[in-house]
Amino acid sequence: MPYFPDLDASLVEGRRFEFDDVTYVVEPFELGPLVLPTGEIVGCDPLVSHTTPFVDTVEPGTYPLRAWVAVLHKDQVEWQRRIAALQLVIVDEPVASWTMAAHADQDVASLDEDSYFGYGVDAGTGTLADRVTIETLQSWDFDRIDETFIPAQIPLDPIEAVISAVVDENTGANVYVVGSGWGDGSYATYVGWTADGCIATFVTDFQVLPDA
Repeated sequence: MPYFPDLDASLVEGRRFEFDDVTYVVEPFELGPLVLPTGEIVGCDPLVSHTTPFVDTVEPGTYPLRAWVAVLHKDQVEWQRRIAALQLVIVDEPVASWTMAAHADQDVASLDEDSYFGYGVDAGTGTLADRVTIETLQSWDFDRIDETFIPAQIPLDPIEAVISAVVDENTGANVYVVGSGWGDGSYATYVGWTADGCIATFVTDFQVLPDA
């Protein structure tokens, strides 16, 4: 079947993993409110973006955005921190099941074993945002992108390195630009569903944590 990480097991505050002499400890960080004027969600590298939204949509509104950070230790000493996942919380209810977020022209059933639909990262960043936000960013020139999202020196702490901005004044649509785990690659987003069939969350997995 297609690749599904064990998000129920890994996105738990204080969860620890041991792999290859490295200890991973998971910590959540609330980034702030995300404004969704249309409720059409796009997962992408916002600095090298595309505007195709996922099939699954939510009611327009404002929702919390959360980063899950993996704190890596070697020999019981903190080594580095990486953003392991980015989570958009729609309702604060338990997730009963997960599906892979896909575009209208993507059929998850067609995937080979351990394959997935993901978005490409070329600038080491990722986001979950409204379609309006990403379409607006597409119209910005490089100088404006550079001034807003590319600091002269990137902080070592991945939460301190997160950059947020309102990109559409008419709707208040905003974006949070986060580091994409280990950097460039391809990353899938998953939709968590409540027991009564409502969307609870969207989670992009940056493939930092060992398999639970």
